[in-house]
This record gives sequence, C-alpha cells and structure tokens, in this order.
Amino acid sequence: MSEHWSGERPRYGKTIKADNGIRAVSKRGDIGATWWSRRFIEVLESFGMGGRLTRGRNYARQGQVLSLSLSTSMVIALVQGSRPTPYKTRIAIKSFTTPEWQRIEHALAGQALYAAKLLAGEMPADIETLFASLGLRLFPATQRELTMDCTCPDWEVPCKHLAAACYLLAESFDNDPFEILAWRGRGREDLLDRLRALRGTARAAVAREEAPPLTRCLDTFWQKQTATSLTLGDPTAVVRADAVLDQLESVPITVGREDLASLLRPAYLALPGTTGEDGAAPA
Repeated sequence: MSEHWSGERPRYGKTIKADNGIRAVSKRGDIGATWWSRRFIEVLESFGMGGRLTRGRNYARQGQVLSLSLSTSMVIALVQGSRPTPYKTRIAIKSFTTPEWQRIEHALAGQALYAAKLLAGEMPADIETLFASLGLRLFPATQRELTMDCTCPDWEVPCKHLAAACYLLAESFDNDPFEILAWRGRGREDLLDRLRALRGTARAAVAREEAPPLTRCLDTFWQKQTATSLTLGDPTAVVRADAVLDQLESVPITVGREDLASLLRPAYLALPGTTGEDGAAPA
C-alpha cells in the first residue's frame, strides 16, 4: 500500500456511495457465470484470499468500482471508498514472452476446435491442459505470480477495493474470454490474425503435398479420368428388369384373375437391353 502503517489497524469512516459505478451482474451467490471466470475466482481463493474477497463482493455489487481497464499484464481500477478521492488499485501478472506465445499459437492453430470455440466467445474446456503441455499456466499458480497494490491505508492484500476489482475482472472474463489471453500479452485481433496465418500456411503445405506439380502431369492432364464407383453385391450377377416388381408389396388390384404385378411384368421384360427370366435378352 502507498501509505505508511502507523502500527495500528487503520480506522475507516462510512463508505461514500458511488453514483455511476460499475455494478456486478450477479446480485447474489457466487460471481462468475462461466467456468473460466469461476476458475479465476477459485484460484484467488486457493491463495487464502477467500475472506478478503468476500468483503469486496458487496463493493462490486454496490457499484463502488468507478472504472476498470485491462491491458497487457495490468488491470487498473478506481474504487470509491470512505475518502473523497477514489483509491487506485492495480492487479498485475507476468505476460508470456514472445517465444512462449509462438509455441501457444502453433498449439492452438493445430486444433481447429480451439479457434472455433474462441471465435464463438467460449474458452475451450481443456485449454489449461494445452498450456500445461507447453510447460505454461493460463491462470496463476501461486500468489507470487500476481502483484496487487492499492492506495488505501489497509495493509492486507487484497483489500476490499482490490477484491471488488477482482470480482468485476472475473465478470469481464465472462463477457470476453479473450481478455484472459490479452492479460497474458496477446489481444483478440493479434491472436486471431496469427492463428489464421498459421492455419493458412498449414493448409497450403498439405495442398502442396497432395497435389503434384503440373509439370509432372502434362502427359496425362487431358486424358479422360476414370470415375470410381461403389459396387454392391456380386458385379457378375444378372439382374432381371422385372426384379423390382418382386420387391413391391401386394397391391389389391386385379384384372380378370391376374394381379397388377403379373400384368406389368411383360412390359418390364420388353424394355430394350433387359434380360428375361432365364437371363437371356428377350427376342
């Protein structure tokens, strides 16, 4: 904290109500509608911040956070407390290096489902596994990976002002999962452009492998290509033209004493290029 500790726990006056603050969407219970925002809160609580986070939940719901902005590695929020001047809070995390992001992008580009999920506004459920396979973590593993500070006189970290900012940060992850990745150093458009480029390069490489150069096909390029067809059953078997009549269900129509199939059979057998009952073409 920016103010010096006098040795006694600071005393606070009544919280000044903010008029146009950012209110949490959640009105009761847990904050976080998606697995990735809840995961972020769970990570913070696993650091032993549960009680202190709870004190900031009401601040988040009452609209005491006046502004919240996220950029590479840094989240900055202004929070109205008990003093006229709002407190400035900062939540920082180390961004991935350029080589680390190159490895992440190649791994994401290799999985079409990941890009599709992100484009649909969803964080792939097993994305943490992908990061782990690269020796990285999407969410912080220890409290030491986060740097938090607030201009209030409270020496606890996080104080309720920081906790309120954390809750609203989690809800911002609900609205846009790319913000988690942006916090780690890669914004939406940059990431998607890189993924498109990598996937386009991969498709071009596959196409080059599958299609031989035209110079190797000149001798056969204009030859008629033989179509491949699927043959079912015995290809040498003789099929009678009237066989279809044997597949019909009995039709309750007769002329004299003959049913409809018997009346139609001579017409089918007389069709050009067909075979009779003995397999020979009709005379």
